[in-house]
Amino acid sequence: MASASKKWVLGIVVLAFVVPLLKPFFPDLISDYRLFLVSTMIIASIAVLGLNLLTGFNGQFSLGHGAFYAVGAYTAAILMDQLSVPYWATIPAAAIVCFIVGYLFGLPALKLEGHYLALATFALALAVPQILKYKWLEGLTGGVQGIVLMKPEVPFGLPLTEDQWLYYFCLIVMVVLFWAAANMLNSRSGRAMMAIRDQYMAADTMGIDTALYKTVTFGISAAYTGIAGALSASAIAFVAPDSFNIFLSIKFLIGLVVGGIGSLTGSVIGGVFYVLVDNSAQALSQFVKNDLGVPFDLSAYTVFGVLLIAIIYLMPMGIAGGVAIAWRKIRGAR
Repeated sequence: MASASKKWVLGIVVLAFVVPLLKPFFPDLISDYRLFLVSTMIIASIAVLGLNLLTGFNGQFSLGHGAFYAVGAYTAAILMDQLSVPYWATIPAAAIVCFIVGYLFGLPALKLEGHYLALATFALALAVPQILKYKWLEGLTGGVQGIVLMKPEVPFGLPLTEDQWLYYFCLIVMVVLFWAAANMLNSRSGRAMMAIRDQYMAADTMGIDTALYKTVTFGISAAYTGIAGALSASAIAFVAPDSFNIFLSIKFLIGLVVGGIGSLTGSVIGGVFYVLVDNSAQALSQFVKNDLGVPFDLSAYTVFGVLLIAIIYLMPMGIAGGVAIAWRKIRGAR
């Protein structure tokens, strides 16, 4: 079963590498804009995976991962703008900075559980955009105006457009990060993380250093989300404080719930869902208003809310869990 799953994953990854090469044959279907859209889905999947490691696999609830996303994006942007650091070198830098920030935030968070931890992370998500606007930091962050960047250039003279190269770069980073997460979760440390989630008191009794694992998991989770933020800075070539408001954290959480909590596949589904709904809400609003004659506009949050309620009702374990249950029933019927 595991071998078959690995073959499926390998096949999807190979397909993802091959598809952009078919652009000369399908120029309208595989346009640069659509490749850019898929790149944003990949970035969102990495961010949702970061939240999933904390909430889905370790049981710590967070409403503030948009803050770590912002820290990663600004780390990359400042390094590229102020120090002319190559875009690819900002990825490990953002990971290190966000790991430190997440670890330090995780230390006082050890005394908080449940909704108290959620409120603390919520406060972090509210504070970070305001800190980025602070006048004493304008020289670094650009204040309210943000920082305008250049898109990454295609290296080695490869016959690719900027959006094609960005797609491949994001895809490679995602594959590495998901591979690392899968190996970590299958290790002794991963089993300890999940033991803390399932039975905190029992894990502590069995000798697991719960404080260490919870803080380190917080740091790793922040590092993953920070890498996603660094990738977004290169992809969009612009960062501004208002791009990282509290709704960004809520969207990550919605993507996690819809995709499937505690599932690596669910992280990918959640990232795709988040970007698709975010980008198609306006078109859907126009369709409902003009074609169906409904006299009001639908915001992205309205669409998110309706779909979230429907999926929670129909698939309580998220799309990944619902598909897995349906597949087992089909195999059982056979």
